[in-house]
Amino acid sequence: MLWPSGAVQARRYAAGRIGRRQVVGLLCLLVFWGVLLLAAFHERAVSDWWRLRSYHAPATVAQLADQTTMTPYARKVFYVNAPVIADKTSFSHNCPNNGGEKTVILGCYHSDQAGIYILGVTDSRLDGVEQVTAAHEALHAAYDRLSTSKRHQVDAMLQDYYQHDLKDERLLATIAAYKKSEPHDVVNEMHSVFGTEAAQLPAPLEQYYRQYFSNRSQIVALAQQYQAVFTSRQAQVKADDEQLQNLKQQIETAEADLQAQQAAITAQQAALLQARNSGQTATYNAGVPAYNRLVDSYNNQLQSVRTMIAQYNQLVATRNAIALEENQLANELSPSAQPIQK
Repeated sequence: MLWPSGAVQARRYAAGRIGRRQVVGLLCLLVFWGVLLLAAFHERAVSDWWRLRSYHAPATVAQLADQTTMTPYARKVFYVNAPVIADKTSFSHNCPNNGGEKTVILGCYHSDQAGIYILGVTDSRLDGVEQVTAAHEALHAAYDRLSTSKRHQVDAMLQDYYQHDLKDERLLATIAAYKKSEPHDVVNEMHSVFGTEAAQLPAPLEQYYRQYFSNRSQIVALAQQYQAVFTSRQAQVKADDEQLQNLKQQIETAEADLQAQQAAITAQQAALLQARNSGQTATYNAGVPAYNRLVDSYNNQLQSVRTMIAQYNQLVATRNAIALEENQLANELSPSAQPIQK
């Protein structure tokens, strides 16, 4: 069939217009799916941006980030979790059982970037606790973000250090405690404990932690500082207890000797009195010097025993004061502890 030339041109024009619409629609669809795929690929970044778009870290929280030398990335992870420095009531509510922590770490991280809580500590003798806790919990949040392949790599480094290079008895005891209480999260805890409390790490691990802290040794120093508050007192109490035990044995030995001397003095005194009463003056006079020397020796040893007893009692008072101070510090770090009533 033949068509007029004008009709053919109109048909061709309509067909071309429909083709362009299809191309535009296809492009729009591709852009739409591209945006969705891009958003899915960068879901974490988008989520972080959304959470931080109106977040302003309180000065106390920002100070913790500064004091622990958090890198911009670590600070972002920390802030995404909207850290809260909580009082004991709030902390106990948000971190039951202290979040399972086994060290002097007073904080908890809620998985899937759902929040970080840090117990507020006001006692200046415990400076460093809040800072190390902040770094410890930030590392939990960072570990939660690791990809599967990266986590396997990091886990292998942590396990290798633990099995071959870790010599710190306190950290070994800490990991042993986690193995009993949280057997499925031990490596996660290693990630936080080693990163904040291990003084020296293998080069690959040190390099890994540099993405979180520009000066990790500063955090370790803070941890050692407040740990020493307890270990120094515990060591002093132990030394005092050993000295008290030695003094007690010396006092008991000296007192037994005094009793023997007193019995000898009593017997010699009776003999002298009998000699004098029976008219044996020469015997009496001859025995008096020896008797007096025995009495002098007894009195000197009695004074020595009294001095040791006074030293013992003073040491008991000093030892108990240190132990009480240690208990008070421990109560300061116990979310469930109540003030001691006077």
